[in-house]
Amino acid sequence: MSKKVLYTVEYPVRCSPSILYEFLTNPAALQEWFADKVDERDGIYSFSWNDNTEKAQLVDKEHDKFIRFRWTYMQKDEYFEFRIERSEVTNQTILIIKDFADKKDIKDQTQLWDYQVKDLFYRLGS
Repeated sequence: MSKKVLYTVEYPVRCSPSILYEFLTNPAALQEWFADKVDERDGIYSFSWNDNTEKAQLVDKEHDKFIRFRWTYMQKDEYFEFRIERSEVTNQTILIIKDFADKKDIKDQTQLWDYQVKDLFYRLGS
Protein backbone atom coordinates (compact mmCIF):
# COMPACT_ATOMS: atom_id res chain seq x y z
CA MET A 1 0.00 0.00 0.00
CA SER A 2 1.45 3.35 -1.03
CA LYS A 3 1.85 6.17 1.46
CA LYS A 4 -0.73 8.89 0.97
CA VAL A 5 0.32 12.52 0.77
CA LEU A 6 -1.25 15.63 2.25
CA TYR A 7 -2.73 18.09 -0.21
CA THR A 8 -4.57 21.36 0.29
CA VAL A 9 -7.32 23.15 -1.63
CA GLU A 10 -8.56 26.66 -0.90
CA TYR A 11 -11.88 28.34 -1.65
CA PRO A 12 -12.87 31.97 -1.03
CA VAL A 13 -16.29 32.10 0.64
CA ARG A 14 -18.76 34.95 0.89
CA CYS A 15 -20.03 34.40 4.41
CA SER A 16 -18.93 34.91 7.98
CA PRO A 17 -16.58 32.40 9.62
CA SER A 18 -19.24 31.51 12.22
CA ILE A 19 -21.85 30.58 9.59
CA LEU A 20 -19.29 28.57 7.63
CA TYR A 21 -18.13 26.82 10.82
CA GLU A 22 -21.70 25.72 11.51
CA PHE A 23 -21.90 24.10 8.06
CA LEU A 24 -18.62 22.26 8.68
CA THR A 25 -19.38 20.92 12.16
CA ASN A 26 -23.12 20.48 12.67
CA PRO A 27 -24.41 17.06 11.50
CA ALA A 28 -27.66 18.53 10.14
CA ALA A 29 -25.75 21.18 8.20
CA LEU A 30 -23.17 18.64 6.92
CA GLN A 31 -26.11 16.58 5.70
CA GLU A 32 -27.16 19.48 3.48
CA TRP A 33 -23.97 19.41 1.39
CA PHE A 34 -21.44 16.74 2.37
CA ALA A 35 -23.37 13.47 2.70
CA ASP A 36 -26.90 12.16 2.30
CA LYS A 37 -27.15 11.48 6.04
CA VAL A 38 -24.90 12.49 8.94
CA ASP A 39 -25.12 11.36 12.54
CA GLU A 40 -22.77 12.03 15.45
CA ARG A 41 -22.36 10.15 18.70
CA ASP A 42 -19.50 10.52 21.19
CA GLY A 43 -17.24 12.21 18.65
CA ILE A 44 -17.81 9.62 15.92
CA TYR A 45 -19.54 10.95 12.82
CA SER A 46 -21.36 8.55 10.49
CA PHE A 47 -21.52 9.81 6.90
CA SER A 48 -23.88 7.96 4.55
CA TRP A 49 -24.12 8.11 0.76
CA ASN A 50 -26.73 5.88 -0.88
CA ASP A 51 -26.20 2.49 0.85
CA ASN A 52 -22.62 3.20 1.94
CA THR A 53 -21.73 4.48 5.44
CA GLU A 54 -18.29 5.61 6.55
CA LYS A 55 -17.31 6.61 10.07
CA ALA A 56 -14.94 9.41 11.01
CA GLN A 57 -13.59 10.30 14.43
CA LEU A 58 -13.52 13.94 15.47
CA VAL A 59 -9.82 14.51 16.14
CA ASP A 60 -9.73 18.20 17.07
CA LYS A 61 -11.60 21.45 16.60
CA GLU A 62 -11.49 25.11 17.54
CA HIS A 63 -14.65 27.19 17.35
CA ASP A 64 -14.86 29.28 14.14
CA LYS A 65 -11.32 28.13 13.17
CA PHE A 66 -11.17 24.44 12.15
CA ILE A 67 -12.43 20.90 12.55
CA ARG A 68 -10.35 17.79 11.86
CA PHE A 69 -11.66 14.27 11.24
CA ARG A 70 -9.97 10.92 10.70
CA TRP A 71 -11.76 8.23 8.73
CA THR A 72 -11.74 5.11 10.90
CA TYR A 73 -10.15 3.08 8.06
CA MET A 74 -7.26 5.54 7.57
CA GLN A 75 -3.78 5.48 9.06
CA LYS A 76 -3.49 7.26 12.42
CA ASP A 77 -1.54 10.18 10.93
CA GLU A 78 -4.00 10.78 8.05
CA TYR A 79 -7.01 13.09 8.36
CA PHE A 80 -9.20 15.56 6.56
CA GLU A 81 -9.62 19.06 7.88
CA PHE A 82 -11.79 22.08 7.25
CA ARG A 83 -9.97 25.27 8.25
CA ILE A 84 -11.36 28.81 8.17
CA GLU A 85 -9.02 31.75 7.70
CA ARG A 86 -9.36 35.42 6.82
CA SER A 87 -7.35 37.03 4.05
CA GLU A 88 -5.37 39.90 5.56
CA VAL A 89 -5.49 41.78 2.26
CA THR A 90 -9.19 41.42 1.34
CA ASN A 91 -10.65 40.36 4.73
CA GLN A 92 -12.43 37.58 2.81
CA THR A 93 -13.23 34.25 4.47
CA ILE A 94 -11.17 31.37 3.06
CA LEU A 95 -12.12 27.70 3.41
CA ILE A 96 -9.00 25.52 3.41
CA ILE A 97 -9.46 21.78 3.03
CA LYS A 98 -6.58 19.47 3.88
CA ASP A 99 -6.85 15.82 2.92
CA PHE A 100 -4.70 12.79 2.14
CA ALA A 101 -4.65 10.82 -1.11
CA ASP A 102 -2.33 8.77 -3.27
CA LYS A 103 -0.31 11.10 -5.52
CA LYS A 104 -2.01 9.72 -8.63
CA ASP A 105 -5.47 10.41 -7.13
CA ILE A 106 -4.99 14.02 -5.98
CA LYS A 107 -6.48 15.54 -9.14
CA ASP A 108 -9.62 13.36 -8.88
CA GLN A 109 -9.93 14.00 -5.15
CA THR A 110 -9.59 17.75 -5.72
CA GLN A 111 -12.37 17.60 -8.30
CA LEU A 112 -14.55 15.75 -5.79
CA TRP A 113 -13.90 18.51 -3.21
CA ASP A 114 -14.70 21.14 -5.89
CA TYR A 115 -18.05 19.43 -6.45
CA GLN A 116 -18.82 19.16 -2.73
CA VAL A 117 -17.83 22.77 -2.02
CA LYS A 118 -19.95 23.98 -4.93
CA ASP A 119 -22.94 22.38 -3.18
CA LEU A 120 -21.86 23.98 0.11
CA PHE A 121 -21.73 27.42 -1.54
CA TYR A 122 -25.20 26.86 -2.96
CA ARG A 123 -26.51 26.07 0.54
CA LEU A 124 -24.73 29.14 1.95
CA GLY A 125 -26.09 31.36 -0.81
CA SER A 126 -22.48 32.26 -1.58
